[in-house]
Amino acid sequence: MPTTHEVTNQVPPPTGHDVSADPALLEALRREGAGWAEAEVRELGTRAGGAEAQEWGRLAERHSPVLHTHDRYGHRIDEVEFHPYWHSLMDVAVRHGLHGAPWADERPGAHVARAAKVFVWGQADAGHLCPVSMTYAAVPALRVQPELAEVYEPLLTSPSYEFGLRVPTEKRGIVAGMSMTEKQGGSDVRTNTTRAVPTGEPGLYALTGHKWFTSAPMSDVFLTLAQAPGGLSCFLVPRVLPDGTRNAIRLQRLKDKLGNRSNASSEIEYEGALGRLVGEEGRGVATIIRMVNMTRLDCAVSSASGMRLGLVQAVHHATHRRAFGARLVDQPLMRNVLADLAVEAEAATLAALRLAGAVDRAARGDAEEEQLRRLGLAVTKYWVCKRAPAHAAEALECLGGNGYVEDSGLPRLYRESPLPSIWEGSGNVAALDVLRAMARQPQAVEAFFAEVDRGAGADRRLDAAVAGLRKELAGLGDPDATAYGARRLVERLALVFQGSLLVRHGNPAVADAFCASRLDGDRGLAFGTLPAGLDTASIIERSGPDAAV
Repeated sequence: MPTTHEVTNQVPPPTGHDVSADPALLEALRREGAGWAEAEVRELGTRAGGAEAQEWGRLAERHSPVLHTHDRYGHRIDEVEFHPYWHSLMDVAVRHGLHGAPWADERPGAHVARAAKVFVWGQADAGHLCPVSMTYAAVPALRVQPELAEVYEPLLTSPSYEFGLRVPTEKRGIVAGMSMTEKQGGSDVRTNTTRAVPTGEPGLYALTGHKWFTSAPMSDVFLTLAQAPGGLSCFLVPRVLPDGTRNAIRLQRLKDKLGNRSNASSEIEYEGALGRLVGEEGRGVATIIRMVNMTRLDCAVSSASGMRLGLVQAVHHATHRRAFGARLVDQPLMRNVLADLAVEAEAATLAALRLAGAVDRAARGDAEEEQLRRLGLAVTKYWVCKRAPAHAAEALECLGGNGYVEDSGLPRLYRESPLPSIWEGSGNVAALDVLRAMARQPQAVEAFFAEVDRGAGADRRLDAAVAGLRKELAGLGDPDATAYGARRLVERLALVFQGSLLVRHGNPAVADAFCASRLDGDRGLAFGTLPAGLDTASIIERSGPDAAV
């Protein structure tokens, strides 16, 4: 057969590199007090970028979980079957402490180290990080009920991953889930109709109701909300009861989701399922919000991680691909696009790791950092997660048609990117929560601006943006008008927070580009509309798979 063509000008796959070779990530890791974890982060980053882990993630996503409601004999089993590589991913995550480990680690920076490991390992697969994140977030909520925390916290922080439905206390380690939303209310959990009836045994209730979105249904325990006699309350519900029998949790179906397909998300019914009260009756929202606040950190971290993944793919492609007589990366307009993507990714990374530092210091009793954590997480969760889908779409487009096919991995990233913004409440929920926090906790606003003001005098554009924001906040009045403009306000809060971090800690070229485009308004609405006169070469050099660290 005659040769019809020769393969030329195709880009080699960007596998086999250390995905933690990200200057912004490693600099933030050291700055936030977790430099002691750098060797492990680099080890995990090398593994995440390797062919084996990339294949684990690809196949776990391609072969979605399967629900088995009954066994071959007709017995109800309510089990989910995963691809074997899902368990490989989970095992690595748990052994490296991406779940609840920081709560049992007394070293300063433990939460920062974990965030950095989530950032790098999530670039192998984001789906399995859902149960990992919920396990991390369950611990502070469970501590409301000390006797339950005493039993379960050592298991939630254990470095052992044991899949399968067994009595939780008979396993070496367990994972946790969260079950809040119902079909009639979604984020409005106070409208939940699931009932919790006292059984007569102190603290034990029987739950009956339908949950619309319960992710990772093979988790060992769940924190869930139900209406008790004293109002909406939080409960710890195990999949398997202490006597070894299955709790009455019926898996109705798995959701057919846009992305996050390696992870199972389900509708479930409680048919008298037994659960232990966590906290007081009627204080369910206040209890479970401790869990929600921690998942917000992972939403920001995973969005920043996805931005970095898309950016590296785009820079790698543009470096190797030629068109119209030159490499793509050498062409002015492509340099504008790549630099713009890089600025967005670095700003997101700095914000996420700074807030991981706030979580760490707050967990150790720092009151000001606790206030920064409260407001900063809500602000950053809104903005960084909102930017991720547009960032993924632009990174995909840098590869042209090659980016639109599944083999590139970018369609998978694109499908995954909206999830963090939706998780535990859409953008509107996050933005309105910022308003609520500002109204109820003025000390959180003070802590936020104390952090932002550490960048005062470093860049006139940042100073002007902060002054304008303070003036806007002073003029807030009518609640409806304030709510109407909540997204605009929270966006500005996020941008001055990121800008302050960049002028203090970021690469000077990145900080200059951010202030010019995001704070001074010298840009268009799409990526690739940075103004002239910026050092795009320095920005892009930090952004490829071979960035100097």
